[in-house]
Amino acid sequence: MKLPQAFIDCTAPLLGDAFSSFVESLSTISPSSIRINLAKTDAVLSYAKVPWCSTGHYLSQRPSFTLDPLLHAGVYYVQEAGSMFLEQVLTQLVHKPATMLDLCAAPGGKATHLISLLPKDSMLIANEFVRSRAYILAENLQKWGNPNVLVSNNSPADFSALKGFFDHILVDAPCSGEGMFRKDPKAIDEWSPANVSQCVRRQQSLLQEVWPALKTNGLLIYSTCTYNREENELMVLWMKEALGAELVRIKIDEAWGVTETDAGYRFYPHKTKAEGFFMAVLRKTQEENTLKIKQDKQPDKPSKQQTDLLGYLLNSEDYTLVSTKEKVWAVPSIYADKMNFLQKKMKLIYAGIPLADIKGKDLIPDTGLALSTALNRAQCVSVDVDWQTAIAFLRTENIVLTDMPKGFVLICYKGFPLGWVKNLGNRCNVLYPSEWRIRMQLPKDAVDPNNLRL
Repeated sequence: MKLPQAFIDCTAPLLGDAFSSFVESLSTISPSSIRINLAKTDAVLSYAKVPWCSTGHYLSQRPSFTLDPLLHAGVYYVQEAGSMFLEQVLTQLVHKPATMLDLCAAPGGKATHLISLLPKDSMLIANEFVRSRAYILAENLQKWGNPNVLVSNNSPADFSALKGFFDHILVDAPCSGEGMFRKDPKAIDEWSPANVSQCVRRQQSLLQEVWPALKTNGLLIYSTCTYNREENELMVLWMKEALGAELVRIKIDEAWGVTETDAGYRFYPHKTKAEGFFMAVLRKTQEENTLKIKQDKQPDKPSKQQTDLLGYLLNSEDYTLVSTKEKVWAVPSIYADKMNFLQKKMKLIYAGIPLADIKGKDLIPDTGLALSTALNRAQCVSVDVDWQTAIAFLRTENIVLTDMPKGFVLICYKGFPLGWVKNLGNRCNVLYPSEWRIRMQLPKDAVDPNNLRL
């Protein structure tokens, strides 16, 4: 791996005698790791554990994840191990229900982790500025299945008016990507000192813009996948000086190989089984006025047909129905006012649980309902299919169900829901979103790769 001389000049002083070991590590194979969704499975895996994450596991080799229906069912998420360090921050510092923002959330690794880590009755707003990436984020969060989430497509500046709205904010900042050199060699060609400087300016801008939205004493978690001090420790020191933030320390185990610095925590590939990563935690000490949310007038009463949809949810009394001309949603009642407020202020992609699409007088069950952890399976006609049928379903190809009643049927694989079909008898209308479908070409003799032993 040929590294730019300017990168060597910048990084070598950080590592001293260990720099040669660092360079050698960049020529090794990137570790493959996943994080299990405990809201969907309590399976005990035989794979090696990620030491700083209770649900993280290393795989001995990288399988074809695309061909594993369990990935599409939200049973696990493929994530770089260093990013799973987020668990240490949440478990050590956040102990009561919170409203949290993940500002730069796509494709959803940290967002799915956050909603699993936050205390019960918390609410997560996962935001992504690039619209196409926001839809990918929404897909991954719907597959993860937690109902206390909404996805927005806004710029950081849009949040500056939400004074003190969030208890905590995560900023996984766009960066120069030095930590991805091993995983993505193209990142080397795109790197330059000028790009680092541009990233620093962008990071300072978005941090200034979102800072007013954080409550007094709220936490800002800052992370990058790069090594240079300008985007890491010096950015943290800038936040302390320019924003009046206070650095917060967490406890780490020396055996993990994580490097604690003057302003955060670093992951180096020659010391940890992970890619390059940096994380720091800061507390807002300055006083911030908290935005008051006015209660709106009562919404239009839903039709009985729409109300009946609540029967598809466990603890249905905990949800409030929201409908548009095209769709019916269920949002957790404890956050209904906040979600309604944000719907008027933000560009929302989805919120809560999408229950059904409205087609004339008919209600067509939504895939988000099938994948939700709040789904009441007892209300559904369901069938467990083999791997070939599951893949055909995920490719939105025609499938046939024998000995099944006509109407809407929940398709499951190894007991995990994937989505709906409308069984017509001689064939099925597959209701899986076309934009989610598997597009890769399959050999005619394709068989179950048995990716994960769950």
